[in-house]
Amino acid sequence: MINLETPRKFRAFVNQAHQVAAEMLRPNSRRYDLAEHEYPVELDMLAAMVDGLGASGTGSGAGAAGVRRTEGSEDSGIKNGSNMSSVLSIMEMCWGDVGLLLSMPRQGLGNSAIASVASDEQLRRFDGVWAAMAITEPECGSDSASIRTTARRDGDDYIIDGEKIFVTAGGRCDAVVVWATLDKSAGRAAIKSFVVPKDTPGVTVERLEHKLGIRASDTATIRFENARVPAANLLGSPEIDAGKGFAGVMQTFDNTRPLVAAMAVGVARASLELTRDLLAEAGVEIDYDRPTHLQPAAASTYLQLEADWEAAHLLALQAAWMADNGRPNSLEASIAKAKAGRTANDITLRCVELTGSFGYSEHHLLEKWSRDSKILDIFEGTQQIQQLIVARRLLGKTSAELK
Repeated sequence: MINLETPRKFRAFVNQAHQVAAEMLRPNSRRYDLAEHEYPVELDMLAAMVDGLGASGTGSGAGAAGVRRTEGSEDSGIKNGSNMSSVLSIMEMCWGDVGLLLSMPRQGLGNSAIASVASDEQLRRFDGVWAAMAITEPECGSDSASIRTTARRDGDDYIIDGEKIFVTAGGRCDAVVVWATLDKSAGRAAIKSFVVPKDTPGVTVERLEHKLGIRASDTATIRFENARVPAANLLGSPEIDAGKGFAGVMQTFDNTRPLVAAMAVGVARASLELTRDLLAEAGVEIDYDRPTHLQPAAASTYLQLEADWEAAHLLALQAAWMADNGRPNSLEASIAKAKAGRTANDITLRCVELTGSFGYSEHHLLEKWSRDSKILDIFEGTQQIQQLIVARRLLGKTSAELK
């Protein structure tokens, strides 16, 4: 049974993550929001510290790394593992700054993809690599099964051709986990993921995007032209199994969606805490012992937002806990991501509204958090896609039956 308290073995690590967020991320938040595409050099020291914690067994990553499901772990007793550790630390780090968290070396979403489906040999070989994840294409967004980037077998290599857009950390990473099809006629069953080093001939970063939020994090368009990678860089099985679909690569989402939910929970909590302080300064008292309809409108709205935040928080913990205990969590991962992404966007915007000119100006970080939060409702599967996945799971429908 899930315990809603922070596990004792993670408390020191979570406290460290909060200190880093308060002393390093939050103070540099505005600077790198204004200096878009400038690399946050402070993160090098932070990444080295996280690597040290991981090597010592003290922590399992402050970003999107260290997430792996162990088959059969449901038989080994209830536990909190790397998924819960990552979710808890991400909540703290994104309380500091989402964009800077996404910019941390060796903590990219591609690292989570490697941790999710790589073999033991691949885990050793790619240890220390900073990996981005490349899924979206100019003509393929939320429908990952429509990927047009191809991977053609040529001896001991695959040759990859195509274009990927909106690649988080695509300009700074060492490698890209590229989703490509082995056979377009085989549909989603032929979709596989490959680890492609950035220095591979034929890999070109075309441009970096200018964005509404998470400006500290670079977002790239990358082109692949006759990019040759070893066959050993394919993650998971190279076999095209129509019965399994592209379950291997989709397992990545089961692990990364709770992480995105955690990001949303973190930035929403930051907004709620600052808003509560600003309301108190304005003389608005939030009384947890009185019915909401007997309190000022601002206090009543705040309590509703806080209740929504609590729901998103618990759903993220549930999805992570299920992964740690070897339980299928596709449904719960999508529910957590859908709820947290929408809730964070709603909370941050309403907090701007509640605090008036303080929220709308750059005097505080509230307006920045509202901009940052929008991407958390979009990437790793939009709100609409998550709702569609949830509906399919609840109704027992396939993607062909419910579109």
